[in-house]
Amino acid sequence: MGRILRAEETLDPSFSPPKLVRRDTELALLRKRYRDSLGKGSAYHQLLTGGIGSGKTAIAHRLSAELEKGGKLGGLAIQPVYVNCWRRSNDRTVLHHLLRSVGVSLPDRGYALAEMLDVFEQGIRKSPRHLLVVLDEVSALVRQETKLVYLLTRAPEVNLGSISLFLVASEDVLPYLDAASRSSFGVTHRLQLKGYGREDLTELLRYRASLALAPGTYPDEVLDQIAGLAEGTADARFAMEVLANAARLAEEAGAEAIEPEHVRAAKGSGYPTITESKLEELAEAPLLILLALARSLRGPKARVPTEKVRATYASVAEEFGASAVSRVTFWRAMRELEREGLVQVEPTGSGQSSRVGMDEVPASFLETLIHERVSKRTASRKP
Repeated sequence: MGRILRAEETLDPSFSPPKLVRRDTELALLRKRYRDSLGKGSAYHQLLTGGIGSGKTAIAHRLSAELEKGGKLGGLAIQPVYVNCWRRSNDRTVLHHLLRSVGVSLPDRGYALAEMLDVFEQGIRKSPRHLLVVLDEVSALVRQETKLVYLLTRAPEVNLGSISLFLVASEDVLPYLDAASRSSFGVTHRLQLKGYGREDLTELLRYRASLALAPGTYPDEVLDQIAGLAEGTADARFAMEVLANAARLAEEAGAEAIEPEHVRAAKGSGYPTITESKLEELAEAPLLILLALARSLRGPKARVPTEKVRATYASVAEEFGASAVSRVTFWRAMRELEREGLVQVEPTGSGQSSRVGMDEVPASFLETLIHERVSKRTASRKP
């Protein structure tokens, strides 16, 4: 067991946590829809959509587990069957998986789709149950002009037993389905997940960190820093990946806790935004301001007041024999750096200085890169 990482697997996107953070309302709604319909003896079909890392798969797994434990359709027990359609992207491969779920095994080749459906029907009759079929990443399947979605939504009519569908996708896939299949997913059979905001991501990271990391090793400032990185995409998977990588880097460095520099290193190693070519393109003032920011970020802080950066910039400009720009030009250069994705400027309360950060690479590394470039430019100007 590591000093920081105690249960790294709980940060893996495939892990199903005991609690879903900021998705209680959506889970409760889906639970009610399925239980109400199943309680009346009817199958129920649902489409769940949302962006990458929005919690769709986690909801699907949790809902499946709850319905399996406490749901029935008449006298039939609920059996969830999860299929990732990126791995099984056509009707035959999905149906092979469904056959195995009802205890039937067929060779991958040699059987027509109609024959496979007959065998599937036989398997259901031998052990009657209500299947909750979860088709995750279903876009990959419906773009292949699938017939299987229609057959599963019409299971009783085509003698396939009792089946409810739960489709999961990052987009609305209904336009790709035939009209008969679409009719099973009316307005009330769709649910779009809103993206996670920064507070949502921070809470989610805090919960996952409590499962994965040793107490006291994940400061709130670090969690907020990572949430800020993921805020633009609302991608919880990305946030957890950065947290896991930062924890590994902190352990390798022998640190007692994760620090902002570990987060910058984790982000920069996998998703670099600052490149040497970008630095070469910067004019003198933005480059010196970025150097001042790198120096200001030495220590345990993820963000520093812009006034501190401006004061450090004045010293940096003097160090390299440059004239410090005015306050207005300083802010214009700071906004340019922000537009380029090189810094993050965050407003604070009324009357207080804004805070600025840089989460793309370790501040110490950035300082070295910029110092080399500024020194070369200064040397080239000397007669």
